[in-house]
Amino acid sequence: MAYAHTHEANPHWLPVLPRSATEEIPGTDGWPLVGTTFMQLRDPHAFTRNMAATYGPIYRARSFGGRNIQLLGPDANELVLFDRDKLFSSEQGWGPVLNLLFPRGLMLMDFDQHRGHRKALSVAFKPEPMKLYAEALNAGIAARMREWRGKSFAFYPAIKALTLDLAATSFLGIPWGPEANQINQAFVDMVQASVGVVRVPIPGTKMAKGVAGRAFLKDYFGREVPKRRAGNAQDMFSQFCRATNEDGSMLSDDEIIDHMNFLMMAAHDTITSSASSMVMLLGQNPEWQDRLADEMAGLGIAGDDLPYDRLNDLVLTDYAFKESLRMMAPVPSIPRRAVRDFEFGGYQLKAGTYVGVSPAFTHMMPEHWPEPQKFDPMRFAPEQVKARHKYAWVPFGGGAHMCLGLHFAYMQIKILMWHMLRADRIGLPAGSGAKWQAWPIPKPRDGLPITLVSA
Repeated sequence: MAYAHTHEANPHWLPVLPRSATEEIPGTDGWPLVGTTFMQLRDPHAFTRNMAATYGPIYRARSFGGRNIQLLGPDANELVLFDRDKLFSSEQGWGPVLNLLFPRGLMLMDFDQHRGHRKALSVAFKPEPMKLYAEALNAGIAARMREWRGKSFAFYPAIKALTLDLAATSFLGIPWGPEANQINQAFVDMVQASVGVVRVPIPGTKMAKGVAGRAFLKDYFGREVPKRRAGNAQDMFSQFCRATNEDGSMLSDDEIIDHMNFLMMAAHDTITSSASSMVMLLGQNPEWQDRLADEMAGLGIAGDDLPYDRLNDLVLTDYAFKESLRMMAPVPSIPRRAVRDFEFGGYQLKAGTYVGVSPAFTHMMPEHWPEPQKFDPMRFAPEQVKARHKYAWVPFGGGAHMCLGLHFAYMQIKILMWHMLRADRIGLPAGSGAKWQAWPIPKPRDGLPITLVSA
């Protein structure tokens, strides 16, 4: 994170605090120059566990050029994500990571500005357009399942390509063409650049590739905006192009492009990761594949497609997806920046402090999740949910910044499972998915080899 340059580039941001402002917080600055950056990148989860064991639920570290205070546990999640007192800026938290790549995306807005844009964009997630997306998802997933059936293949790149194709129809309303690989690579480059150690686009670096990817996508979306604004198509992009602010004005071309860039990235990579973790965990727990298939058969649905109005009937599939999100949080850590002084864990922290919370850590705390390494979807039965801290499970964030597309994610995963498990079962070769890239979004290092076999 280029902390030293953020105030200069964004004059409405708070200036960088002196180190003395956070000196009393226990922790470490790590090695000279690089701090704890490489320790975190090597194994983020192990780093957090070690720091928590050494320093407790609040600690400081120095990575990507600046100090960050980590706040751990459900109470921290509630304080920072629910943010009832408007203490924390999402823009100034995510900005050092994403500003060069996804500027002015919904996650990079705060308070009234964020509320206004979120309201304008929410039109694309109303029931009527969601029904149309469901039809596109059913058609696209069913067609791809016919190609996968009976074969052994790497699931992660396959579902990544399918998710991009589904986004073409649901998000963009177009049959995908020869630009697919370039668009796919642009998103990959942008996400990888977001955690690159070099934070300026020097040729040959991840950041340079990410900035080039953004330029390509900005041009691609920019050519389409006037056409979509003049039409009446119901895909997500077209609806954004016709969306209006509270004063009745339309979103500008640049605002639409920035929102599409961000939301396509968010949906593309997080759904790919979440689908992969669920498939792996079901492959490791075949009895749950049978339970989900039995539930599907019990719905008595005629035809091959899962209707939009029956999504909520897949209760066990819902539980299994939530448990997968618990065990492999698609966004392992969430940054914010304090815009006012606040208190946590007996420490007083100043406005301007960079803070972070860790869904991945909280989701594995044994005091909230007994036997946290065990795959147990029944943790999400109503009586268990009611007995647990509301912010012990936060894969989609919380509060005003709760993921706008979470219902789309649930829909895609349920339709995927519907087409995958009614007639087939997931087989995992020994060691498949044993190692994952933990950050910025979890990804199986081996591509997650699977075999899709008849039940």
